[in-house]
Amino acid sequence: MSARRSKFEIYIDILTEIKTGTIIPTRIMYGANLSWKPLKYILETMCNQGLIEEYSLLEGDKRTKKAYRLTEKGDNVLKYFNRAKDLMEIEKPQLARSSQY
Repeated sequence: MSARRSKFEIYIDILTEIKTGTIIPTRIMYGANLSWKPLKYILETMCNQGLIEEYSLLEGDKRTKKAYRLTEKGDNVLKYFNRAKDLMEIEKPQLARSSQY
């Protein structure tokens, strides 16, 4: 059974990928399990919200590669999310075992 991720969960997945060192868009796409078009839109939205910033890896090259890094705001969002998740200590419910006689 697979549940669809919320927009928030996708944002957290992307922030986590960038925080752990995945900075190139195609690698972020694979790590966050997204297709290209939604990823492009979300990266642009996250830049506009100040969660991440875009920069160039190769200066002066015609095919400048884009990369992303967390801003302080993005890092704080990730920290608060992880702290809230730890406080909730979400566990899967235990199924009642039927006794067989």
